Amino acid sequence: MNGPEIHVEFAPGLRVFVPHGRRSGATPVATDGSSTLGHVVESLGVPLTEVGELVVNGSPVAVSHLPTAADSVEVRAVERPQPVPGAPLRFLLDVHLGTLARRLRLLGVDAAYESLDIGDPALAARSAAEQRVMLSRDRGLLRRRELWAGAFVYSTRPDEQLRDVLGRFAPALHPWTRCTACNGLLTEASKDEVAEQLEGGTRRSYDVFAKCAECGRAYWRGAHHEQLEAIVDRALTEFGTG
Repeated sequence: MNGPEIHVEFAPGLRVFVPHGRRSGATPVATDGSSTLGHVVESLGVPLTEVGELVVNGSPVAVSHLPTAADSVEVRAVERPQPVPGAPLRFLLDVHLGTLARRLRLLGVDAAYESLDIGDPALAARSAAEQRVMLSRDRGLLRRRELWAGAFVYSTRPDEQLRDVLGRFAPALHPWTRCTACNGLLTEASKDEVAEQLEGGTRRSYDVFAKCAECGRAYWRGAHHEQLEAIVDRALTEFGTG
């Protein structure tokens, strides 16, 4: 690029995306004179899904703004909680976020998940068709224009990932209402209705069951219930029911 030079400063939370030399203060950036500010920001490594306001010389502008020489640009992070207009809040997670998907479902959040690597075009198309917020750590995927909405998952640790998503989007929480395997809704079930899925010890020890309306999987308060309950309790304590 050999066009007008501008000065860009990123919000602290966005500096993880940019080279070390651009992580503090305003830094000079050469533009080509024809690219939009949104394109310039993305070329520096920051997905637009993570950008809130773009402020040029003290005034908010659109991503379609064409930078001019000596512009002073402030790139702000998205506000939290982040409003998602239109459809009910639903998520789509890529193949690398299976544990996060199961934890969101545990909390009753509608979280579709692709267990196979179906490719970025197919994921983006599903996000658009079903109006789901795409959650991913793949910046290339989040740059696809056909996405309905998207968000970068900043951590690699499931506990931190869950807190990040709940804090950013504030979804309504309805624990124990979704199948952690397929995202279907759970309904109460009698022991007879799920008998074929129960081992002898489970059949003798438990009397309260639920069953997924989509895949038919049975649920009860088994050996791992305390661990799951701890995840639910932490989420409800910090984020409420939404």
